[in-house]
Amino acid sequence: MAEGAVEVYWKQNRLTARRVTYDQTTETLTIEGPIRLVEPGQTGSVIVADQAELSRDLQNGVMIGARMVMARELQLAANRIDRKDGRITTLTEVVASSCRICASDPTPLWEIRARKITHDSNTKQLHFEGAQFRVMGVPLVWLPKLRMPDPTVTRMSGLLRPSFRTTSSLGAGLKLPYFIALGPSADLTVTPYLSSSYTRTLGLRYRQAFDSGTINAEGALSRDSIRKGENRGYLFADGTFKLPSDYTLGLQLKVVTDPSYLLNYGITEDDRLWSGVTLEKVHRNEMIWLRAGNTHSIRSGESNSTEPMLSGDFSWTRVIRPATIGGEATIDWSLHAHRRSSDMTVDGIDDSDTVSDGRDTLRSSFVADWRRQWLLSGGVLAAMQAELAGDAVMVRQDEVWAGDTLRALPTVGVELRWPWVATSGRAAQVLEPIAQIVWSPGNLKQVANEDSLLTEFDEGNLFSFSRYPGGDAREQGLRANLGLSWTRHDASGWSLGVTAGRVVRVTDTDQFPTGSGLSGRRSDWLLATHLTTAEGLTLSNRALFDNDFGFSRDELRLAFAGAKYQIAAGYLWMDASETEGRLTDTSELLLETGWSWTGGWRSIFSTRYDFTAERAARAAIGLEYANECMVVDLSLSRRFTSSSTVKPETDFGLSVQLAGFGGATTSSTTTGSSATRVCRY
Repeated sequence: MAEGAVEVYWKQNRLTARRVTYDQTTETLTIEGPIRLVEPGQTGSVIVADQAELSRDLQNGVMIGARMVMARELQLAANRIDRKDGRITTLTEVVASSCRICASDPTPLWEIRARKITHDSNTKQLHFEGAQFRVMGVPLVWLPKLRMPDPTVTRMSGLLRPSFRTTSSLGAGLKLPYFIALGPSADLTVTPYLSSSYTRTLGLRYRQAFDSGTINAEGALSRDSIRKGENRGYLFADGTFKLPSDYTLGLQLKVVTDPSYLLNYGITEDDRLWSGVTLEKVHRNEMIWLRAGNTHSIRSGESNSTEPMLSGDFSWTRVIRPATIGGEATIDWSLHAHRRSSDMTVDGIDDSDTVSDGRDTLRSSFVADWRRQWLLSGGVLAAMQAELAGDAVMVRQDEVWAGDTLRALPTVGVELRWPWVATSGRAAQVLEPIAQIVWSPGNLKQVANEDSLLTEFDEGNLFSFSRYPGGDAREQGLRANLGLSWTRHDASGWSLGVTAGRVVRVTDTDQFPTGSGLSGRRSDWLLATHLTTAEGLTLSNRALFDNDFGFSRDELRLAFAGAKYQIAAGYLWMDASETEGRLTDTSELLLETGWSWTGGWRSIFSTRYDFTAERAARAAIGLEYANECMVVDLSLSRRFTSSSTVKPETDFGLSVQLAGFGGATTSSTTTGSSATRVCRY
């Protein structure tokens, strides 16, 4: 017999008790508590008990008045625990919960009471018999049998967290996802969705990982009251694979039965679904990229027969550094083709977009550019750049642009930069004036422009040879790109950068539309500001305005991520432009906020507001509560937009996650901090 602070070790297991009596005949230990048995090699469990009788290896026996804690998450208090072979643990008259239990108030927030619970450390499953689920001591659900994974499980077949969803079009509904593990590298999730509006939906998600890549597929099949008597559904699938010679293959499929299904079921707001294949190879000095597929539009008022939905692109880019002339050269060869299913050679009356409804295009482009930089006296940086671009364009089924076109455009430019640097004990500042003169002839043959209708003017392309995004149009003429940048980096951790500039042309070539900020002999003034602080604040603004401070575009972005609150906001203003498809001015606000309150509460709010239309496009609020044993998530959203196929809709969601089963913890399921119950004695 051993008495006092007795410790017994068997392999990794460790037992401490007040008194231990060993019977050599039966090779059993009679133990008096308080008893503490730690098993790190099993499920990371700890058992405390009042008294016990165990085998010498601690693997078999009985423990009375016991409490078992698994993976520091799930607590199981039982009148008796029976151990068999160190693998099977049977608990009798059990209360299971991951909530903290106080002596002054022993009722946990939630608990499962069961006549018996059996835990198998090999299968890592908990089998409940006569289970009763209670919330704050009130019985809610009784189940004769229940099986759940223990806290150490991260992947096992079984029911996942259910969710409750109510929408104005589908009514109240319940989703019950069931996860099926098909092996170590594949799984299937089956999600029945039943709602009060006679909606019957079966959702499926399949995932599989290979040595060289992954595939994912999700979809659903529905019968509902929105389109009575019709089968509705969608299928999204994608895959990525590594191929020999450092190529990466991408596959994507997106199909839907009708235009309103994705919005009705809250899947996505995407209204152009692309399906196809991509292939790419990226090295330090070379990139090969291919993309081919078909786009299916479910956008209201857009026809799949008169838009270039079938398209393909290929690009090969190579960077070389010629030893003879120095500098760096880039060679780029690209192919683009698109096809419309319509056979019309003129613009129909349905869309009136001035584009032939059946226009098909094939374009091959070649661009070679070279740039070299010199450091002159006084710290001036001088650069020379040259570019040669050529296109072969073939257009069919268009009375205006049909035919074959060969064209070439040489461009040369010189650039001067004079950076001024000032440093002190607290900050470093850089002031850099930049001047760039660019020339290219103004006699480039025009082709049908479809990929360069929407132009951007910002600090990223202020000193570019061409500000068109595609190859159908190229900037021409003699112009000067002028700019001034100032940057300050402070020792306290904040930085501020300001860039200002504009483009000045010798003659107005009428290349860019009104409202783009680039039209006329002199472009609008560009002013871009960027502020970053050590506290997590990021503020950026880009504005285009004329000499009279009349703004054509203004974009403001604000982001802050603090310990208690987060905010992301954006404001956009754009003048109306018929060429770019904006018949009215654009004035929109996008706002997302999150606030972590005390006691484990967190709230979120988001909205998108159109000031021109004087209404919100979408608004959403959410409330989340998290403590040491559960996460409750409430959400309410409203989509205000409507079309010929969808109406404005309100969506309410509720989900509850209990910690302690299947590896679920409040830290892994909540975006904010969780509360812990405080016991008061």
